[in-house]
Amino acid sequence: MFERMAELAIRRSRLVLVVATLAVALMSVLGAGAFDKLKGGGFDDPASPSTRATAVIGDKFGGETNLILLVTSPDGRIDTSAAKESGQALVAELKKDERLANVVSYWETNSPDLRSEDGREALVLAHVMGDTTEQRKNSIEVLDAYSGTYDKNLTVQAGGGAAVGADLSNQVVEDLILAEAIAIPLTLVLLLIVFGSAVAALLPLVIAVIAVMGSFAQLFLFGSVTDVADTATNLTTALGLGLGIDYALLMVSRFREQLAAGASVDDAVRRTVHTAGRTVAFSAATVAAALAALMAFPHYFLRSMGFTGVGVVAIAALSTLFVMPALLKVLGHRVNSGRMPWAESRRSDAGTPLWGRLARTVMRRPVLTAVPVVALLLFAASPLLNITFGTPDERVLPKDAESRQVSQILREEFGGSEDSAVFIAIDESVDEATLASYAGRLAALKGVERVETSVGAYTPGQSTATGPADSALGRPDAQQINVVSSLTPKSEAAESLVEEIRSVTPPPGTEPLVGGNDAVLVDAKQSIGDRLPLAVSLVVLTTFLLLFLFTGSIVQPLRALVLNLISLGATLGVMTWIFQDGHLSSLLGFTAQPMEMTMTVLMFCIGFGLSMDYEVFVTSRIKELHDQGADNETAVVNGLGHTGRIVSAAALLLAVSFFAFGTAKLSFMQMFGLGSGLAILIDAIAVRGVLVPAAMRLLGRSAWYAPGFLRRFHARYGLSEGGPEPLPAPGPVAEEPTHAR
Repeated sequence: MFERMAELAIRRSRLVLVVATLAVALMSVLGAGAFDKLKGGGFDDPASPSTRATAVIGDKFGGETNLILLVTSPDGRIDTSAAKESGQALVAELKKDERLANVVSYWETNSPDLRSEDGREALVLAHVMGDTTEQRKNSIEVLDAYSGTYDKNLTVQAGGGAAVGADLSNQVVEDLILAEAIAIPLTLVLLLIVFGSAVAALLPLVIAVIAVMGSFAQLFLFGSVTDVADTATNLTTALGLGLGIDYALLMVSRFREQLAAGASVDDAVRRTVHTAGRTVAFSAATVAAALAALMAFPHYFLRSMGFTGVGVVAIAALSTLFVMPALLKVLGHRVNSGRMPWAESRRSDAGTPLWGRLARTVMRRPVLTAVPVVALLLFAASPLLNITFGTPDERVLPKDAESRQVSQILREEFGGSEDSAVFIAIDESVDEATLASYAGRLAALKGVERVETSVGAYTPGQSTATGPADSALGRPDAQQINVVSSLTPKSEAAESLVEEIRSVTPPPGTEPLVGGNDAVLVDAKQSIGDRLPLAVSLVVLTTFLLLFLFTGSIVQPLRALVLNLISLGATLGVMTWIFQDGHLSSLLGFTAQPMEMTMTVLMFCIGFGLSMDYEVFVTSRIKELHDQGADNETAVVNGLGHTGRIVSAAALLLAVSFFAFGTAKLSFMQMFGLGSGLAILIDAIAVRGVLVPAAMRLLGRSAWYAPGFLRRFHARYGLSEGGPEPLPAPGPVAEEPTHAR
């Protein structure tokens, strides 16, 4: 396969580049419509009771309250005649708006629950119509139409789930633009420093552009046939930019190395494709395998991250394998043109003495050097012992976001927020007496402020209705019940209340479905927890199989898995220390809260895949030298010596792509960017620089062990170098190590 790729690049290089140019143009056209195809949210399991409850209420009652308008009177009282007149006019206008349903206001009901304790503010409740995509569009339009000053007598601010979703969607785009504006110039500067040549530095950016354009095109295509989360743009652009540069960096470096060793351009292209190209293919397979595990989850946020992530990895790898060799063939020795003033005078193929010396030092004292590193990583992982999980809410937004400010006012100035209420959907007929009895049992639960039903409102300690009935909550064939509590949303007590509500004996012959934000959190924990073992098993098994096919050893995959889990544990521990415990919150500008579950799972899969990316980079060179007859120590020292600079540069470049999202104003995107970037650096420095040579030294010859039947299997089905004979390898990076006997 790699032979055919090389020959295609050599014989049809210009045709390949023309086809690639046309493909990029097509992808750009498709990608321009990507944002219109994406959806917000996606953090809920569609089969969970809370999601089913939302569907029933949407079908039978026009939808739950997802928009809360906080109306304030400038003169300080919401009950003045002027405020009342303007409020009634606002409500009349809202009821005529086809984008809204179930509009309820203080001025209609005179309910004290819809007026603040100081009498300065009142609430208007509504449901924004449409599916997720239409709802986002409608929410933005409604907010533009009604937020701000109304009729000179009122000020209107928007909150609730629909307003939070609209703010999230807008912020995602702003964060993406800022992150890429930071990442791309920094990447170009770093590439110039790494290569010391303008032409060589620009080549990885060519692949990165193809990968990014391809990522937006696939978002458009996937979004046209299934649900894709809008935050997938952040993942695919970061991965496309980073991996495109990483893979191209490996290819360009190997090509320049072959030219420096005296190869012709054609032979250099062949050898580059057979060695670096093979590494790119395996690296992409390991990253894709880790991301594919996300498709085991039913939440379309994770599923869309899975299939779009796999897609962008494939685009980055294919463009590297086909376009880059053609570019190298056309450029030839001109790849070194545009040398920078600071370019090193040494041969471009020389190994990095620092990495070679580090590997030798570690292999001479493997226990002494590895134990402190492992201890430090385990200490960094220790905050995981106290990790708690949550789901996204308004607190992930910046403090100046209107929807977040409204949510805070609702908690502080209104007795029991409608926004955080638990609602119950009963999709059957229930008689009044049975419904009243059920509502009374619910009102008796600890933490409940009131229970609103179509037969009356119930308060704690009262077995009969103490408030007016809400006819909008009842139908002959269905009932909606709102349970308003005084508990902090998404707290342990609030989650316990959901479980208690579900355990209350329901009306005979009914199956109440419990929904609301707290119920969503309970169901999300259950759903992700149930499928997490499957996802982890898929990651481990596919990675083990790929690394076995790559190395022919069963020890190498095990060693890689153990080291990767240690480094990932350290990364997630640091993120818990920062984002859950609140350290650095003043510097980064976020509000500490439980770790977002879906984002934590995403970070694990991305971190695992990218760790395997560098595992393949390093192991491929070590195995190449080992297969040429070098002993274990020499292969490791020289392999790391010659790949260390590439791995460290690739890690830094990829980390920049992710760290750029640390500038985001959405806290979970900050966590995603900083966590992914940190995982890359920990792996490239601590794991590749210290733990890999230490493990290889301690394992000795057993590092390449496989039972006889597996050796025979690998000889037949495994992927080995093949292709043309290698050119003479560059000399050792330093003096040869003293071999242990």
